[in-house]
Amino acid sequence: MAAQMKITNFLKPKLVTQAAEAGIKRPASEDDINSQSPKQLKTADENGLKLSPVQEAMVQENRLLAQIKLQAKKTPALHPNIGASWYRALAPEFTKPYFAKLSEFVVKERNNHTVYPTEEDVWSWTRYCQIKEVKVVILGQDPYHNPRQAHGLCFSVPHGVACPPSLLNMYKELQVDIPGFQPPGHGNLTGWAEQGVLLLNASLTVRAHNANSHKDQGWEQLTDAVIKYLNERLAGVVFLLWGSYAQKKGACISKKKHHVLTSVHPSPLSVHRGFFGCRHFSQANALLKKQGHTPIDWGRFNPPQQ
Repeated sequence: MAAQMKITNFLKPKLVTQAAEAGIKRPASEDDINSQSPKQLKTADENGLKLSPVQEAMVQENRLLAQIKLQAKKTPALHPNIGASWYRALAPEFTKPYFAKLSEFVVKERNNHTVYPTEEDVWSWTRYCQIKEVKVVILGQDPYHNPRQAHGLCFSVPHGVACPPSLLNMYKELQVDIPGFQPPGHGNLTGWAEQGVLLLNASLTVRAHNANSHKDQGWEQLTDAVIKYLNERLAGVVFLLWGSYAQKKGACISKKKHHVLTSVHPSPLSVHRGFFGCRHFSQANALLKKQGHTPIDWGRFNPPQQ
């Protein structure tokens, strides 16, 4: 017995006719979506041919990617791999004079010096979670300035790199604060970032072996815009502000809408003056659970890629 024909089979002639009139190849079903090129979908959209929700999403995504690529070409301090939700939120910043000036500075620095992190990693903090998924924010100052350390997340280092002293002190506090926590033997914090912990430095680049060398060049204005956006558009975010610099940068955060926990920096120079015993990790989880959110698994770490 012949297989029963689907109702979509009777609609195919009409779809083909519409596609022919628009000058494109129209997929016969949703299963054929991937066969359509961005150019074909754009042509269909511009000719008024009704697109499915999946196709429409593809058109919008392709438009956004093209927009990001164009902006990154104009202002190279932006990399095309920025997370989409963050680009939408920060797009007005990338067209401001300060960002153009910052781009000129960063390009010159990379041409004449070693700069960390790599261009591909500068915006990695935007790629691990969308803005709407941010639960906790930890503010740092600038990237690590020694070889192989910086990869775009404050306090974090890639697999295979020795943990810096401040991160080791964070692990020590976690062992006391979170039952069962065991240091992972590495300093890669992407497992936190994927759960909604935004690990944001105030400055996103630095010259090798020269701490704060890219200070006051424009990055701080951009990251101020990040904090302002989170402050205004989200609610119930837990901000962990360690040290006077982070506390000053986070002074604009509304304590009526969000939760702000402060202490000294986990650096060896100050850790014994209040970071040890601050219990910020368990406090953050308690605040999240009170709001009905899933707490952070501070013991979740991604293994090295094979």
